[in-house]
Amino acid sequence: MSLYLEYLQEIENRKSQGLHPKPIDGGDLLSEIIVQIKDSEHEHRKESLDFFIYNTLPGTTSAAVVKAEFLKEIILGESNVKEISPEFALELLSHMKGGPSVEVLIDLALSDDTAIAAPAAEVLKTQVFLYEADMERLESAYKAGNSIAKDILESYAKAEFFTKLPDISEKIEVVTYIAAEGDISTDLLSPGNQAHSRSDRELHGKCMITPEAQQEIKELQIKHPTAKVMLIAEKGTMGVGSSRMSGVNNVALWAGQQASPYIPFVNFAPVVAGTNGISPIFMTTVGVTGGIGLDLKNWVKKVDANGKPVLDANGDTILEQAYSVETGTVLTINTKEKKLYNGDKELVDVSSAFTPQQVEFMKAGSSYAVVFGKKLQTFAAETLGIPTPTVYAPAQEISNDNQGLTAVEKIFNKNAVGVKSKKALHAGSDVRVKVNIVGSQDTTGLMTAQELESMAATVISPSVDGAYQSGCHTASVWDSKAQANIPKLMSFMNKFGLITGRDPKGVYPPMTDVIHKVLNDITVDDTAIIIGGDSHTRMSKGVAFGADSGTVALALATGEATMPIPESVKVTFKGEMKSYMDFRDVVHATQAQMLKQFGGENVFQGRVIEVHIGTLMADQAFTFTDWTAEMKAKASICISQDKTLIQSLELAKKRIQIMIDKGMENEAQTLHGLIKLADKRIAGITSGEQPALVPDNNAHYYADVVVDLDEIVEPMIADPDVNNDDVSKRYTHDVIRQVSFYKDKPVDLGFVGSCMVHKGDMQIIAQMLRNLEKQNGSVSFKVPLVVAPPTYNIVDELKAEGDWDILKKYAGFEFDDAKPKGEARTKYENIMYLERPGCNLCMGNQEKAEPGDTVIATSTRLFQGRVVADSKEKKGESLLGSTPVVVLSTILGRFPTLEEYKAAVDGITLTDFAPPLDAMTMAPVEFIPVNNI
Repeated sequence: MSLYLEYLQEIENRKSQGLHPKPIDGGDLLSEIIVQIKDSEHEHRKESLDFFIYNTLPGTTSAAVVKAEFLKEIILGESNVKEISPEFALELLSHMKGGPSVEVLIDLALSDDTAIAAPAAEVLKTQVFLYEADMERLESAYKAGNSIAKDILESYAKAEFFTKLPDISEKIEVVTYIAAEGDISTDLLSPGNQAHSRSDRELHGKCMITPEAQQEIKELQIKHPTAKVMLIAEKGTMGVGSSRMSGVNNVALWAGQQASPYIPFVNFAPVVAGTNGISPIFMTTVGVTGGIGLDLKNWVKKVDANGKPVLDANGDTILEQAYSVETGTVLTINTKEKKLYNGDKELVDVSSAFTPQQVEFMKAGSSYAVVFGKKLQTFAAETLGIPTPTVYAPAQEISNDNQGLTAVEKIFNKNAVGVKSKKALHAGSDVRVKVNIVGSQDTTGLMTAQELESMAATVISPSVDGAYQSGCHTASVWDSKAQANIPKLMSFMNKFGLITGRDPKGVYPPMTDVIHKVLNDITVDDTAIIIGGDSHTRMSKGVAFGADSGTVALALATGEATMPIPESVKVTFKGEMKSYMDFRDVVHATQAQMLKQFGGENVFQGRVIEVHIGTLMADQAFTFTDWTAEMKAKASICISQDKTLIQSLELAKKRIQIMIDKGMENEAQTLHGLIKLADKRIAGITSGEQPALVPDNNAHYYADVVVDLDEIVEPMIADPDVNNDDVSKRYTHDVIRQVSFYKDKPVDLGFVGSCMVHKGDMQIIAQMLRNLEKQNGSVSFKVPLVVAPPTYNIVDELKAEGDWDILKKYAGFEFDDAKPKGEARTKYENIMYLERPGCNLCMGNQEKAEPGDTVIATSTRLFQGRVVADSKEKKGESLLGSTPVVVLSTILGRFPTLEEYKAAVDGITLTDFAPPLDAMTMAPVEFIPVNNI
């Protein structure tokens, strides 16, 4: 059977799902379609034309290569298709974004036939996704005296590809749709259990919210044809928890506008809003699609006569409605005044959504069109030997006299590029920065690959120190979906230049190590900037930002990112930890004490948490930085002592060497390069020339949080509060309670795993089992316990040191990589499961607890339906606690008493954490610009 007939069969299968034909990305299929187009009598000619024109993916797909070449034939008169004139062929090329289409346009523009060259040049002037090879061709032609090349470069220098675009409308009419009350996680917009479908945009779009909600959105569009539907998180923040490009894609698919009539299911310019605004990580994603994200402030704190917040019986702030945004309300966004109106009534200032940079993203249709445009303009001006005209909004450069630098300000100043200021920059400055480390994970990786193809990128930027593609999010079950998607993803990323968890050539065995743990190991500089395709990209060295698929793709392709320097909140510790407390309890206590200190205000939201841990190794410190994503923080930085940082870097070197020994090194010798960078950093610390990163002693912080360790007397539990009468209070981390609160509360399943645990947690399980075996003669589980180590390195080390033996002794199941599970569990026995390294239950996309279960976990996800769905009888709840609490709860079948807990951990060193005795700051020094280019 021909590829075309197979495609027709696939179309019939998709019809049964209510889907249109899948966009074509394969060159062989499109070649067959072109043969049918050339045959004027072919029975499938009409449909073939439609597929060619309207249903072929652009960028660097093999189909795009074939399409561009055929359009070139038509323009040159080598092929004649009555429905596609040379003028229409040029228009089609203009919508193909880059790669083969740009190559063809340059071929045509530099040809000797001026009748062809001139119109091709006009199209080329509208393109921004040009790479070094494309620029070199234009530069060479210009230097050889080609007038067309000069004309193109002059247009680029003026940035006419941007300036000739229409400005955004002064007034944008929207009709409201409340998607949910409370925080909206991206799981509502792009469910984790549908991760396999994310690269099939139409199919994945059907999983957004609910089918009923999708119908309601359609009805609003019919009723209000001139308005955009604005999705709202009422009494909450939109897009918490993850950056997912697929979430924004789905919103755009249902409520945005089509990017091009010739590119199917790619929409842009969505409008989203939240009572408490948009989470920082999600706002980045909104910018990628040229969308608008509004902070509505439509619910405000009720205050008494003295201006103090009024609290309810639970100690929570009472909110009052400032204005209504109930579903179906028609509002107007005035983009010039930067205000939201209901008719003539002004409701709220929304200027935070319309900074000069964000307006440029909206005008260009995406943030990375602006990034590429700036690069192209600079190249053209330099080639012509003229100053770069001021077209784009100048980067905001804020320097405050007599003010030192926070840790994040130091990192941004070190890595900034294109900065004009001769002074150090402070928070609020908007800058381009070099990205050192990039991570792509497997449930968003296929979308990252699509983004790379669409921006015509073919190889990783040489300025990136290291990049990794993981297989951890699909590690639990090697099912047909994973088998279809993951090898394809790994092959693409391996070829692109990343270190990959799975080797397309089969030299080393597949590894499903948790992406954040690998990134934490390959980050070998405390002044590095890391970009990763997951909200928990929070390293304990350097500063890391979780990002959407598009931003990850941009970082891989250009080695850069653009963002404002965030404000910081300083977190320090005092007092002494009880010997029976775990560091996870410190993490939870930080939230509880912060909220108490600041009257219920989450001062972490949208800011960098600078935590002065000092004495804690990077592996353990990661527990803190990882958790900061749940507090809606933008990022986190660990301030470490010199000795501790050197120990962490030596451990990182050892683990990178293991990767090399396993055969994971690539042609660019990336891993060897990272070891050299680690050695250089260690030498800088040892010599005293570049000590561990610390802030200046006169740095400015938004807030200063002091955590009193003496107040932590019981294990702490984070509770999603699923039965709270106020819907907006459910599924957040706002409720931190001591374990004694849960006296006799039954537990249905326990989970130790995901990125929140490290080798020490696995050792704690082994030691607890020995303790309980000694106390009771043996150990049995009254409810299931699922254990998923983060990395294979940890498993290997546990085996070498003997701890794996005690885990195996009490395990009813041990993973076997030779025979990975082909189906997800639906039922659990009362045993301990030793699962394959990876995310496991934390993701909810493969393994899940049984509906309605009460799960106690070390995970990081409290979102509705994530780890456990609701049953008809009971809401599922995922309570978060420390490893020893989880283990003991599964053995008892209920939460332990404090006495039971103490007995179980007796003699076990849960953590070595103690606050540093001296303040970790330094006197400010004169700033010397490094990357002022």
